[in-house]
Amino acid sequence: MKRVLSALTLLPVVIAVIRFLPPAAAVVLAEVAALLALREYTALAAGFGARVLRGVAAAGVAATVAAVAWDAEAEVLLAALLAVGGASLTAGRRGDRVLIDVAASVFPLLYLGLPLGAVAAVRTSAGAGAVLLLLGLIVASDTAQYYGGRWFGRTPLAAAISPGKTVEGALFGVAAGAGVMAAVGPIVFSALSFSPMALCLLLGAVIAVLGITGDLFESLLKRGAGVKDASALIPGHGGMLDRIDSLLFAGPGFYLMLRFL
Repeated sequence: MKRVLSALTLLPVVIAVIRFLPPAAAVVLAEVAALLALREYTALAAGFGARVLRGVAAAGVAATVAAVAWDAEAEVLLAALLAVGGASLTAGRRGDRVLIDVAASVFPLLYLGLPLGAVAAVRTSAGAGAVLLLLGLIVASDTAQYYGGRWFGRTPLAAAISPGKTVEGALFGVAAGAGVMAAVGPIVFSALSFSPMALCLLLGAVIAVLGITGDLFESLLKRGAGVKDASALIPGHGGMLDRIDSLLFAGPGFYLMLRFL
């Protein structure tokens, strides 16, 4: 019940911001999601023995989201690298811990800032329909994975990382992603050459596979940190990272797809 109520509360808000507000609102939404996810990432990093330079990392993630949305990411990443390197000198850590801390502090710019900035960039460049298509594809794929795995799952997909995931469930998820793109993609991207059905099916399948990869990657982080959920932020759903893990890999893939097409 908590899971359903949380979804019914959050989903309309996200859709309304993307659909009815200006593109800048999508950037703000991405910033909020990134900073909430960063807080959870910091706790996961601590499970690996890393100490994230929180202030610098937060500023870097927020700046990266905005920079990617407005196509100025190179400058921000360079500035963040200099800031993290300088801050590490005052962190009080020595020896082999220094490199671990610096790496853990820079990584969220790549893991959180760039992907969520890419999703915001899709909103500014391709419109609300494109972002809603991406989110719908991920939701459809995740749902198909869950029920396909529950009903027909027999073969573990990555038993050492996520024991509940199965090859059969993943295939259902990929098929659902391909189907959503084939059905809705030509409508949303009518100005692009999306007419060949084979291309739509392929692109949808690729985005779904990237979403599955993002889910498994976050599971790998949680397993390494020794936790089940990134946090208890969203009742019934875990943390922000647990909600956007698929988007963190599928979003950049979708963004690149649009850039090349």
